[in-house]
Amino acid sequence: MAEQFPGPVLDLLDAAGGRTVFEHGGEEVSGARLLGMVRRAVRGLGKHGVGPGDGVAMLLGVGPGAFAAIIAAHVVGARVVGVRPGLTGPQREHLLRDVAVRVTDRFDDSAAHGAGLVLALDDLLSAPDGGERPRVRARPGDVARLLHTSGSTGLPKACVQTYAAMTAGWAHRPEAWPPAVRELAGRLDRFLVFGTLASQVMMEYGLLALAAGGTLVTADPPVLPDALVRYRATASVITVARLTKLVASQRASPVDLGSLRALMVSGSPLEPGRLREAAEVLGPVVFHGYGQTETGMISMATPDEPAGSLGLPPVDLEIRDRSGRPVPPGTDGELFVRTPAQGSGYWREPDLSAEVFTDGWVRTRDLGRLDASGRLWLTGRVRDVVIVNANVYYAGPVERRLAAHRSVAEAYVVAVPDDSTGEAVHAFVVPAAGRLPDLGELRAWVTAELGGACAPTRLTLLDEVPLTAAGKPDKRRLAAGS
Repeated sequence: MAEQFPGPVLDLLDAAGGRTVFEHGGEEVSGARLLGMVRRAVRGLGKHGVGPGDGVAMLLGVGPGAFAAIIAAHVVGARVVGVRPGLTGPQREHLLRDVAVRVTDRFDDSAAHGAGLVLALDDLLSAPDGGERPRVRARPGDVARLLHTSGSTGLPKACVQTYAAMTAGWAHRPEAWPPAVRELAGRLDRFLVFGTLASQVMMEYGLLALAAGGTLVTADPPVLPDALVRYRATASVITVARLTKLVASQRASPVDLGSLRALMVSGSPLEPGRLREAAEVLGPVVFHGYGQTETGMISMATPDEPAGSLGLPPVDLEIRDRSGRPVPPGTDGELFVRTPAQGSGYWREPDLSAEVFTDGWVRTRDLGRLDASGRLWLTGRVRDVVIVNANVYYAGPVERRLAAHRSVAEAYVVAVPDDSTGEAVHAFVVPAAGRLPDLGELRAWVTAELGGACAPTRLTLLDEVPLTAAGKPDKRRLAAGS
């Protein structure tokens, strides 16, 4: 039976010994030194009485100290809450509810605002190091962390992940890596990290890099492509918007990205046209991951996958119709999944938990299909709809059709009130280079494949799509401007 998380992470650092596992601020940090920092942080938390079940918020960046503090909080069995940069005041306070302790390297009023004990990271790491292996106090059924959704539909929801689920996760266990992850792991020699290690995505790819024998290299700020060149990065996480900018930058003023071997696209779907353009400019480096806060990774497409495919899911996955019955390959439906590290519900939201977490499965509320070879293709969101003449039309197919037009680089649609049909399609489009999209032409283009009800009645051109704090397209802001 596998040792309880984060025991395997302590083993990774111990095995690394004198090997450099972090490069931060011009300094190299070995596995042995980082393990010592974890031990100090464990003692520091213990001095303040932090133990199993206590809520600890992490307002931290991406340095080795941040890594040590997060792992230490798991060692003592705390309920860890990551607080990412860029949140609004109400969103931040929503995340900080029910936590008694805040660990921070952000010396501003926002860290200390509110009730509870505030611990400075430097003070936490100044505790003495006894040299002994920390005793993992976490219990399997305890809440290990609250993972918050992007908040694109309002306040972020807090997904509960237990220590048993974290122990079953794949990142720190090479024997559990599916083929696509194993291929990715071989490219993580120098993994560029930025933002906060309290991020679910950043920490899990960071653990994967450490388990693969790689080094975490910090960048602040993460300006691309400069940071990739400066730090000789072989891999990093990237949003669709940042990938688009990187490709445009390389076309306009190319730099040497010869060390780059993997960019993991996260946060939102990548249109096939964008993927083909990225491959043409950057080479075969794009890995497109698909997962949710509630589930962790569901599937991953390697650079060899057909454009638009998300690869062969290594988890239990069913495509179901509206009555909840599985459908045959090639048929669209809603995705239900079971993953080893999935959440067990939403924090203090029993009704919503019952709706999403059902009979051991997680209802993703994403639409898609499995083809005859078992590859996964996404087609939209269950609740992202436009209701025209009382008929429901999903936004996903309309957006993909628009994005396939030669004049369009990116497309997003929202529902707007319409006196004749109830609702209609409003298209927000980022034009392709040197093109000027025309509403009449786009209407005909959509109508030819999806019918007139799906054709946009309004068109707004954007230089770039607005993003949420999590880097996802912010449809709430688009809808507010309709």
